[in-house]
Amino acid sequence: MPYFDAASSAPLHPVARQALLAALDEGWADPARLYREGRRARLLLDAARETAAEAVGCRPDELTFTPSGTWAVHSGISGALAGRRRVGRHLAVSAVEHSSVLHAAAAHEAQGGSVSEVAVDRSGAVSAAGYADTLREDTALACLQSANHEVGTEQPVAEVAEVCRAAGVPLLVDAAQSLGWGPVPEGWSLLAASAHKWGGPAGVGLLAVRKGVRFAVQGPADERESGRAAGFENLPAIVAAAASLRAVRAQAAAEAVRLRALVDRIRARVPELVPDVEVVGDPVRRLPHLVTFSCLYVDGETLLHELDRAEFSVSSGSSCTSSTLIPSHVLKAMGVLSEGNVRVSLPAGTADEDVDRFLDVLPRVVAEVRERLGAPVPAQPSPVAAASLVVDALGKRCPIPVIELAKVIGEVPPGGTVTVLSDDEAARLDIPAWCAMREQEYVGEEPADRGSAYVVRRLI
Repeated sequence: MPYFDAASSAPLHPVARQALLAALDEGWADPARLYREGRRARLLLDAARETAAEAVGCRPDELTFTPSGTWAVHSGISGALAGRRRVGRHLAVSAVEHSSVLHAAAAHEAQGGSVSEVAVDRSGAVSAAGYADTLREDTALACLQSANHEVGTEQPVAEVAEVCRAAGVPLLVDAAQSLGWGPVPEGWSLLAASAHKWGGPAGVGLLAVRKGVRFAVQGPADERESGRAAGFENLPAIVAAAASLRAVRAQAAAEAVRLRALVDRIRARVPELVPDVEVVGDPVRRLPHLVTFSCLYVDGETLLHELDRAEFSVSSGSSCTSSTLIPSHVLKAMGVLSEGNVRVSLPAGTADEDVDRFLDVLPRVVAEVRERLGAPVPAQPSPVAAASLVVDALGKRCPIPVIELAKVIGEVPPGGTVTVLSDDEAARLDIPAWCAMREQEYVGEEPADRGSAYVVRRLI
């Protein structure tokens, strides 16, 4: 069964498995002890730290192993903010950061700090100018991911780092998605990553803090990992994480070329095979293995279930797959379609024939889901009935509000309007996106007794 969700967690790399098993036999003792077994464990820990530091591009004594990537992010943000508290309590983050960064930002705000989000363009990229406008005299820290986890867009880390350096603000880079593909551009002050994203075992993160960066560990500390990660090190997992990082880096250049070609095939063929599809993310400046697209008139949860039945494991940022019924904050910040969203992230070694079969299966699956939901048939003629119509989609979830809009837009003349009443948060994103895709005019959102009224003017 093809697994196409490496961005969530990559399959365990063979080198990681071998290193893990070997370290279980050799690295079980306490590396802080001076007897033979402890010294042997310490040698393994030091070697793993040197290997990981070389891949990150930092000194070994700047790198800490943590219990997870999320732990590394939270610790990095809280420690940097505490270390620079005399400067101020302002934190700058991009609008498309991983939830671990946004959760840490929310906690900082709840404790009296202030947070500013830097907007992104429709491809999901920030600009250095956006950060320059956001940084203030009281900014203690800025955060930026190296590449987006949902759409694959690579961020201008070097340019933003230069802006932060000029302002005297440290930059924390979340490199979870990109570290397996290559080093992060120079200029960062702190860096966080997670081993299971590159094929290492889960439960190992990295936190690098450059010398000279003011940093104050928050919470109880002990003598391990320079006081930045309390508790006994999971040495076998750390050894496996470092070994697998070195292994995937050695293969990264060749594998990136191969997977980029497969992703290019998906990006080109999906819009040809499936009508009413929006491929999102930067088409060039992106991770080599990841592509995201959204399908009009499709329930994301049903689509993922049907693809799973067809033996394809993919992910989604659609609100239809979320218990909160709120669309992905990444897609929302980009202003792109969220319904029927599919994220394909290919693991190393993905076969060409698996991608070909996915492209064979996808059109049928999408068509079946659309038919089940009563999606409109393209170019279906409708008599002109009135200059304006109101569609009551209250209580209906994505993609029903957009389907109902598409069914009646032909019943008003050019220049006429359709008002969609909806209390689904996704409609705020998907109706404007539908207008852009169908060349209709989105007039705007108006208050209503329940939910909101979204007004669309027919152009064609």
